[in-house]
Amino acid sequence: MASLSVKPGQRFTLPDWQNNSILISADAEQQRYNSHHIRQEGRALRNETGNQAKWDEHNSRTHLKDRIACVDKWREALARCLAEIELEIDALTKVKEAAENAIQAKNLCLDVAIECLTLRESRRDIDVVRDPVEEELLREVKVIEKTKKELQQRVDDAFRQLCLLKEARQQVISDHKHKVEALELDRQCMSFNPTSGNISFKVNPTRIPDGSTALSEWEQNSRCNKEHAEAEIKASVDLRGAITLSIAQTNNELDAQRIATEFALRKRMRDMEAALNELRWQEQNTLDEIAEMEEEIRQLEEDIRKRTLDLKVAHTRLETRTYRPHIELCRDQAQYGLTDEVQQLEGIIRALQQKRTESQDALDALYRQLHRIRTDIGYKTNSLQLDNKCMDTRRKLVVSVQKFEPEVDAVNRTRDLPRKSQLEL
Repeated sequence: MASLSVKPGQRFTLPDWQNNSILISADAEQQRYNSHHIRQEGRALRNETGNQAKWDEHNSRTHLKDRIACVDKWREALARCLAEIELEIDALTKVKEAAENAIQAKNLCLDVAIECLTLRESRRDIDVVRDPVEEELLREVKVIEKTKKELQQRVDDAFRQLCLLKEARQQVISDHKHKVEALELDRQCMSFNPTSGNISFKVNPTRIPDGSTALSEWEQNSRCNKEHAEAEIKASVDLRGAITLSIAQTNNELDAQRIATEFALRKRMRDMEAALNELRWQEQNTLDEIAEMEEEIRQLEEDIRKRTLDLKVAHTRLETRTYRPHIELCRDQAQYGLTDEVQQLEGIIRALQQKRTESQDALDALYRQLHRIRTDIGYKTNSLQLDNKCMDTRRKLVVSVQKFEPEVDAVNRTRDLPRKSQLEL
């Protein structure tokens, strides 16, 4: 008999063969499904992360632009303040020199008065009387000495004020220099992009550098420097006015009184006009802010309405999903997502409602402030009209030698006072 050359192996049944084919096909289908699901997730992740990266970069660039604008605004303000300080230092220096020259001029007047008194000591017998001339001479000596003392005090005040102005100038210069450097760095940051050649990974770039300050501290420092400089400038302007007035008082007490009165009155009128302009500016800004706040409240209410509709949609979806049958009523990712969405929307609506309440309170406060501003404008307008009537009344005075018309320099804010003038009623 013929025999098999190879021992036969294990034999499978036909159902085994069919089950194996079915299993292979099912596995292939499952693997393709898993692959397709992963590809879809990857595509969604790429889109999400790409959009997030673009928005983050856009927000960073916007923040940099806003920061550059803010720093540049402060730089310009400090530059203007620095220019005003320089002008004020020059003006105060000239007034100080004028006061020193006035002191030197008073020495001659004092020498003349003392010489006259000495000559009158040569009188004899009954002529040695204390007549009105001697009384006037003695009074003149006292007035001159008092004037010299006052002028010297003014010179000392001017010297101290110059020191304060220079100190404020140094602070402003330092702050201005730092802001210029910060602007240069921020503009360099604005120029960076993914194709820049000088970008690289850094060690711990998110660290807080030593010496970092809060934004409020930074702004407070710049505001303090500016306000300090403006306060010193204002003090210097007032001091220069006082020095100029003291120099003018040496010519004639009556002229000095008239000059002081008109100086104070004109200064008060300028301050009143400035206050009115400021109040009108505040009124307009308040009206603009009221309009913007009302628009903001409308926007908030519209956002609340939209988010409420979104919340209704989420609630409806959740409620609808509660009707899934039997085992299908499971807490899947959609259920968790909808629950999170509801919680987020409820929190958003609460925040928007709170902000709407705060905005309404702010709007009410703005309306109250507007009423206060308009009331104050009425008061100051009435006061300015009264001051104008006072100035009209003072025009009845006739100056025989030279009419006193103080001229105000728009830059240096100095006054040209007449050397000689007489008043007649």
